[in-house]
Amino acid sequence: MKQYLVEPGRKVKLAERDPGDFKGGKKDGLAEVQKLNEELQSLQELLYAEGKHKVLVVLQAMDTGGKDGAIRRVFEGVNPQGVKVASFKVPTAKELSHDFLWRIHQVTPANGEMVIFNRSHYEDVLVVRVRNLVPKDVWSKRYDQIKDFERMLAENGTTILKFFLHISKDEQKERLQARLDDPTKHWKFSLSDVEERKLWDDYQKAYEDAINKTSTKYAPWYIVPADRKWYRDLLISTVLVETLKGLKMDFPKPKDNLEGVVVE
Repeated sequence: MKQYLVEPGRKVKLAERDPGDFKGGKKDGLAEVQKLNEELQSLQELLYAEGKHKVLVVLQAMDTGGKDGAIRRVFEGVNPQGVKVASFKVPTAKELSHDFLWRIHQVTPANGEMVIFNRSHYEDVLVVRVRNLVPKDVWSKRYDQIKDFERMLAENGTTILKFFLHISKDEQKERLQARLDDPTKHWKFSLSDVEERKLWDDYQKAYEDAINKTSTKYAPWYIVPADRKWYRDLLISTVLVETLKGLKMDFPKPKDNLEGVVVE
């Protein structure tokens, strides 16, 4: 996974990362995803039972990048009691009256929980920047504020994994067209998607800066080639399983002495 990890201080260029990169075949890859999913289910149950660790998974992508699909496939079968998804839409008036991290902090994971951010606090250095919603002297300070926020979470026991699902412009075109061609997917299409696509280069630059400025040891970014959905899922699943194994978790000991107990 190291080739997809953005090392702190290392500058990456998205144009040099192939969104269509993959290794192995689709059949074997799908089988491995299924195997990893079963491992993830067991590890998530252990995370919940032990109740000591918190896990935050951040998913960011261009429109049609596959965030929803990754959540459905990678986290298929996990216990919803211990796994939550938080999506961030346009801020409400109340949210705008607070600092930009206020609404984020309210849904970060508690002990034993895994929370998946479908979009995140990074929108405040992405769409806010590209659409000129706030002045540069405001959003440019947010990189350091985000790092401080994530450091605080990490120092209080949160394991943070951030994934940028990297798709090509051609792949986005195909996925948008597929939504137009299928009446059952029209609800997923918006004319604003076409307008946002015109700003592709601006968004790529904004993502590149965000990744380079905020990939840290305690909250690393992974650039996931996402043109092939099965490979996207394989990489995310692999990182999650390896990370959870590294927490060295164990089931808690029973509160009572169960030796000799028989249920009649």
